[in-house]
Amino acid sequence: MGVSAMGMMVTARRIEATADEIRYEFGFEDRFDRVLTIDPRTLEAGVDDGEFNSAAGAITVKIVKAWRSSGEFPATMMYAS
Repeated sequence: MGVSAMGMMVTARRIEATADEIRYEFGFEDRFDRVLTIDPRTLEAGVDDGEFNSAAGAITVKIVKAWRSSGEFPATMMYAS
């Protein structure tokens, strides 16, 4: 059974915002055990552990959509499927 069949909830909180990068702690539910970095100029994203999986992709899409809508990177974000 795949992740989408089981559903998932990924949460993130912004921990740093500079001109060069926006950093979020993120993980499943409230376990913030990974770090996502987004370049605010290019919107390229990466994770500190090098495993850009479906959870990282899902929360990145939500964060970038919020940024496009409001012009600011959100302090917190949640993705649920």
